[in-house]
Amino acid sequence: MVDGNRLADAANRSPILVLGVGNILLRDEGVGVRVIEALREMPLPEGVELLDGGTAALDLVHSLAGRRKLIVVDAVQAGQEPGAVFRFTPDDLSWGGGEGLSLHQMGLLDGLAMADLLADGPPREVVVFGVQPGELGWGLDLSPAVAAAVSRVVRLVLDELGAGPAVGRLC
Repeated sequence: MVDGNRLADAANRSPILVLGVGNILLRDEGVGVRVIEALREMPLPEGVELLDGGTAALDLVHSLAGRRKLIVVDAVQAGQEPGAVFRFTPDDLSWGGGEGLSLHQMGLLDGLAMADLLADGPPREVVVFGVQPGELGWGLDLSPAVAAAVSRVVRLVLDELGAGPAVGRLC
């Protein structure tokens, strides 16, 4: 059965979604949410929605559907120095049957696959900015290296929204 409220929401949503995911209680794991908080303090182009997705991956599937562009910011275990920033697209990732880019319970590819099943389909363009975490223990503060990366990711997201694409995998 199709939910009429969800169809109305999809028709009225912004074409571009910037989604920050992560658990702010686990220090660097919350970097995506911290980037969204920083972006909320800045002027953004028309048609851009910011969403603090926390760790509720399954609940976000309907938020992804029908968008022209999705920009995701998350902590990524890439085996690099803490604070290293990466730019990915889904084509850069392999299907891992539940194992994906995110440290969360459902990978990005799984969420996009689920959005593909919805009437509005998945976003047409997806870009992911990942930050290598350093500290994942209990606490609200980002480690110094990851805190420094927040402003770099904010600039990259703003570039992605209109001032030109970020170049290269390691940013």
